[in-house]
Amino acid sequence: MSFADAVSAAAARLAGIAVTTPLQLNDRLSAATGANVWLKREDLQVGRSYKLRGAYNLLSGLDAADRAAGAVCASAGNHGQGMAYACRELGIRGRVHVPATTPRQKRERILALGGGAVELVVAGDTYDEAAAAAAEHAARTGATVVPAFDDERTIAGQGTIGVEILDQLGRTPDVVMLPVGGGGLLAGVGSWLADRYPDVRIVGVEPAGAAGMAAAFAAGGPVALPELDTFVDGAAVRRVGDTTYPLVRDCGAELVTVDEGRVCTEMLDLYQTDGIIAEPAGALATAALDGAVAIRPGETVVCLLSGGNNDVSRYAEIVERSLVHRGLKHYFLVEFPQEPGALRRFLDEVLGPDDDIVLFEYVKRDNREMGAALVGVEISSREGYEPLWKRMEASPLTIQLVAPGTTAYRFLV
Repeated sequence: MSFADAVSAAAARLAGIAVTTPLQLNDRLSAATGANVWLKREDLQVGRSYKLRGAYNLLSGLDAADRAAGAVCASAGNHGQGMAYACRELGIRGRVHVPATTPRQKRERILALGGGAVELVVAGDTYDEAAAAAAEHAARTGATVVPAFDDERTIAGQGTIGVEILDQLGRTPDVVMLPVGGGGLLAGVGSWLADRYPDVRIVGVEPAGAAGMAAAFAAGGPVALPELDTFVDGAAVRRVGDTTYPLVRDCGAELVTVDEGRVCTEMLDLYQTDGIIAEPAGALATAALDGAVAIRPGETVVCLLSGGNNDVSRYAEIVERSLVHRGLKHYFLVEFPQEPGALRRFLDEVLGPDDDIVLFEYVKRDNREMGAALVGVEISSREGYEPLWKRMEASPLTIQLVAPGTTAYRFLV
C-alpha cells in the first residue's frame, strides 16, 4: 500500500468520528490577494484542532492485546485532547502527560474529552520532561506511545484533511497552505496531494522563531534548533520528525517563514473581521498571504486554520506583538535631567501631536543630576516613526532605542 493509499484508508476509518469541517471562502483575504482564498476550518474539529485525526487513526489500528495495554502520550494541549477523545471512542485506557506550563483550560478539556477513559499526569516543567515521563510509563507498562507527529499512522490521519479539501472544493486548488511544526500535517496532506494531484502547489508555513523544517532542509536531515521562540506554541518544535522529514522533502513542498508579530496581526484580523478565534499556529497559513508567498490573482488558494485553542489571557501579548510588528509601538531609554520642566519639554518638543506615551517608568536614578526612564510610545502610523526619531536626535536629551531582538527588549515583550 502506498502512503497515499494509507491516507485514503484513514479517511474511511475516520468517517463518523472526525467532523467534516467547513471549507469557507474568505472575503477579506480574497480581496487582499485578488485570489479566491478558502479556509479549511479545523478549529471547528473535535478538540478545536486537527489532532484527533492522527491519534484516532493510530489507535484504531491496534490489535486487542495492544488496546488492553493502553495508550500514552505527551502533549502541551491539542494532541492530548485528540488522543483523549480517540481513547473514549475506542474504549482504550489512556494516559496524557502534560508539562506544568499547560493551561488549566487545556487540562480540563483533556479530561472532559476523555470522558473517564483518560488519566492526566502533570510531569515536569517542559514538554521534553513530559515526553520522557510518557516514554518511561510505556516502557514499564507496555502501553502504546501515540506520537504527536512522528509516526506514519499519525501522519496518515492528518493527511485526511487533504481528502476532505478536494471533496468539498469539487475541483483542484492551485495552492494549499499548511502550518508546520513537527511536520506531521504537511507530510500527510502534502504526500497525498503530490501523489493524487501533483500540479497542486504545496506551501508549508513555519514561525520565524521555530523554523525546524527549514533547518532540516538546509542540513539534509532533522537537527535540533539552538534557539526556539515558543510563542507559536502549536508549531514550536525544536526538532522535526525523522519520519516526517523525508515525506515533506519528497512531496515537493516549498517552505516559508512568518514573523511572530505578523501572526499576531493575523490573529487579530481573524477575530475582529472574520469572527474566528485562532490560536497562533492556526493563523500561520493565512499570515503568510501578506507577502511571504507569491499568489497570482484568480488562483484558488486553500489555507488550513489548524486550531482554535487560544488562551484569552494571551491577547494582551498578542496586541503588543502586533503593534510592534506594524511599527506602531516603540520603546526608548531617555536620560532626563533632574530639574523642573524636563518632562514637559520632552512632551512638547519631541512627541508629535498624535504620539501617545503608553509606558513611563523610571529605571534608575543614575546621580543627582540625571535619571533614566523607560518610555513606551505608540504612534498613529508607521510613517510617523522617522519624524519622531529625528526630533529625538535633535533633542538635547540622551535617548536610546530599545530595539526588537535585543536582550533588553525581551524583558518587555
